[in-house]
Amino acid sequence: MKAEKIWLDGQFVPWQEAQVHVLTHALHYGSSIFEGIRAYETAAGGVAVFRLQEHVDRLFASAAIFRMEIPFSKEEISAAIVETVRVNKLKGCYIRPLVFRGGEGVGLNPLRAPVRVVVIAIPFGAYLGEEGLQRGVRARVSSYNRIHVNTSSTKAKIGGNYVNSILASMEVAGDGYDEAILLDTNGYVAEGPGENIFWARNGTVYTTPLPTILEGITRSSILTICAHLGYPTRETYTTRDELYISDEVWFCGTAAEITPIREIDRITIGKGQAGPIVKALQDKFFAIAAGKEAAFDHWLTHV
Repeated sequence: MKAEKIWLDGQFVPWQEAQVHVLTHALHYGSSIFEGIRAYETAAGGVAVFRLQEHVDRLFASAAIFRMEIPFSKEEISAAIVETVRVNKLKGCYIRPLVFRGGEGVGLNPLRAPVRVVVIAIPFGAYLGEEGLQRGVRARVSSYNRIHVNTSSTKAKIGGNYVNSILASMEVAGDGYDEAILLDTNGYVAEGPGENIFWARNGTVYTTPLPTILEGITRSSILTICAHLGYPTRETYTTRDELYISDEVWFCGTAAEITPIREIDRITIGKGQAGPIVKALQDKFFAIAAGKEAAFDHWLTHV
């Protein structure tokens, strides 16, 4: 999972030289924002970044929420992302733009700490494993609730927010599960630690509404693909027991892509394997990412 060059504050540096001071504000207090982006090898033999513009727009939205002024334009960040893939000669890869508070002092207030920017691209496979992508993963509802909308910001990908996800992930991993499902503070299904969640019953596809969850770009893609394939969709709150009796349940996200869930809380979902809807969505999604669907070529930025 190593590349040759990292883009740091406007220039490329060797991997081992991309360093920060141990008093970096983000290291102590989680004062960073980030994106997870994928680039895919296309059928024509090139490489394309998936939904680059939407990711960069969300990065800048996170910065506005977190009161961080990114010292580069959207166009400069987009160009840095593409060039980072290019200079590292990567095919399929995961890209991490990270904006963080630097500095060499101690204190919660970050407004005097300098804003720094890094873009990293690394080879990356299936986040929850190739078997999980094909067969489905085992999930457990965590005892940790997803953060309340007035506890932090659910619209910004803030580094510190992910402590909540880390606690849930460690909890369920200790019990032998692949991934966690978090409920909101009202007891309704929210999302995974790093993924949005979908479920299907009687041919209709459902997902959690936006107020309590991150506005996922893969989530948005799935809703569009469902419309393209003719699957009706609804955004609604639900309970864990509705997931138990759904025909299909799956996670989605840049890292997780579209990963079916075959078991929740030791209850088998559907037939205990990837169902027909998730398979159809996977097929269409990966065809789009590979540049095989002309109608969706606007989602791709070719390197």
